[in-house]
Amino acid sequence: MSDPLIKVRDLKIGATVYPPGERPHDIEIVHGVSFDLEKGKVLGLIGESGAGKSTIGLAAMAYGRGGVKITGGEVWINGRDILKSSLRDVRRLRGGEVTYVSQSAAASFNPAKKIMEQVTEAAVEQGKFSRKDAEARARTLFAKLGLPDPDNIGERYPHQVSGGQLQRCMTALALCPEPDLVVFDEPTTALDVTTQIDVLKAIKEAIRDTGVAALYITHDLAVVAQVSDDIMVLRHGDMVEYGDVDQIINAPQEDYTKALVSVRSIEHEEKAPSGDPVLSIRNISARYKGTKFDVLHHVNADLYPGQTLAVVGESGSGKSTLARVITGLLPPREGEIEFAGRVLSPDLASRTKDDLRELQMIYQMADVAMNPRQTVGTIIGRPLEFYFDMKGAEKRKRIIELLDEIELGESFIDRYPAELSGGQKQRVCIARALAAKPKMIICDEVTSALDPLVADGILKLLLNLQKIENVAYLFITHDLATVRAISDNIAVMYQGRVQRYGSKTEVLSPPFDDYTDLLLGSVPEMRLGWLEEVIANRKMESAGN
Repeated sequence: MSDPLIKVRDLKIGATVYPPGERPHDIEIVHGVSFDLEKGKVLGLIGESGAGKSTIGLAAMAYGRGGVKITGGEVWINGRDILKSSLRDVRRLRGGEVTYVSQSAAASFNPAKKIMEQVTEAAVEQGKFSRKDAEARARTLFAKLGLPDPDNIGERYPHQVSGGQLQRCMTALALCPEPDLVVFDEPTTALDVTTQIDVLKAIKEAIRDTGVAALYITHDLAVVAQVSDDIMVLRHGDMVEYGDVDQIINAPQEDYTKALVSVRSIEHEEKAPSGDPVLSIRNISARYKGTKFDVLHHVNADLYPGQTLAVVGESGSGKSTLARVITGLLPPREGEIEFAGRVLSPDLASRTKDDLRELQMIYQMADVAMNPRQTVGTIIGRPLEFYFDMKGAEKRKRIIELLDEIELGESFIDRYPAELSGGQKQRVCIARALAAKPKMIICDEVTSALDPLVADGILKLLLNLQKIENVAYLFITHDLATVRAISDNIAVMYQGRVQRYGSKTEVLSPPFDDYTDLLLGSVPEMRLGWLEEVIANRKMESAGN
């Protein structure tokens, strides 16, 4: 066996917390974790939100985010303890020997700089490549990662590519300097399943071809099973279980690991439509200002009270653009939206207060959807004031009722977003939407950033609230497991068009069109060798065509 590239021994990480009305005090969030990782190998770090996955990953760069401090232990990389290195050496380490792929590429790229400049910056600054050679390597990586027009996409700005494309650009950024270790922090969370396969394939090939080691942080066990050699299961900062992929997936020893492996137990029978639609999308075509081509083409769909319409498709298929049209952020070029029996004004500014109240939205990233300086009570109470003029005891009573509905309770009313886990933040966003007493809620990838156990809880909560409130959901997602769990009707979108539409049973039953067949066949399965099988089948199909 070769010497480990990275050796972590008894790693302890802490932070200072500032509870309202109490004195600040220190807490420990990672409790003595140890592991080794050889060159060319991948260690998957899995566990629920707050388990310490990203915190441990960042420690491999001698970094603590948001006031987090490494309080004990050792982190050896290439034979030296980086926790004892000088600041100058640590700066050379980051972006050179060790690189990082974050979960949110949109929040990581500078919107004022072209993609190529940012992808090549570390490689050039670290002296690994000349600018010309770095750009050539970047274009090679763009092609390997399946990005469109790899020779020219680097000349675009971040806002000119889709979220999934930008995430692949970030993977290219991390691989460009030819690092020894890459920390992948949920690198495929923002990707649709078809694109995810290309990225996972590229990551595996990059590790095989370059000998780079990787820490792969994710909450998706099916994904981690395809790319990892070993898996470490974490919970509350402790290592729960550690073993090779086969043992963790097929013979887990600990109860918590068994729960992760068997998650997604929701059984939802589709409901037949009744009454008039709450939302009717009629012949919608749309394009962005300053462009010459439509991004939506003659889209039609209906959503009924108490039902869930899942809108699925790959990155860039038009899912979020359709949501922008429905909410009035992007006026359509053609067609109309009928909501609750009335035609909606095409632009948001012209809509009535009832239009705004009855059509709410829950966003993918709860972190950026809430004001970090406001308490949970203030966040949920804002729509109660704005729409119903509630104040004082009446408002507080309703806030507590909503907190009970989302299964948090009154004790959360004075907490700030920073004091909540990812799942708790998303529950608060759900409560804020419900506070307006809407007839319909657009759920935009609301579980994609959550670990499977927490996501399972959020989906069950949404279904339960739907029964109580009779609210309709337009559920935008690229997660086919979520679609199967919660939808009544499904619209499959591809290149701005509705490719397949109908009840869940109809859409998920053969015969399939080519794209739906590809989409359904790309959903990761929790078994070894699945990725290789899918890639081999694609090659055979390509050769046959």
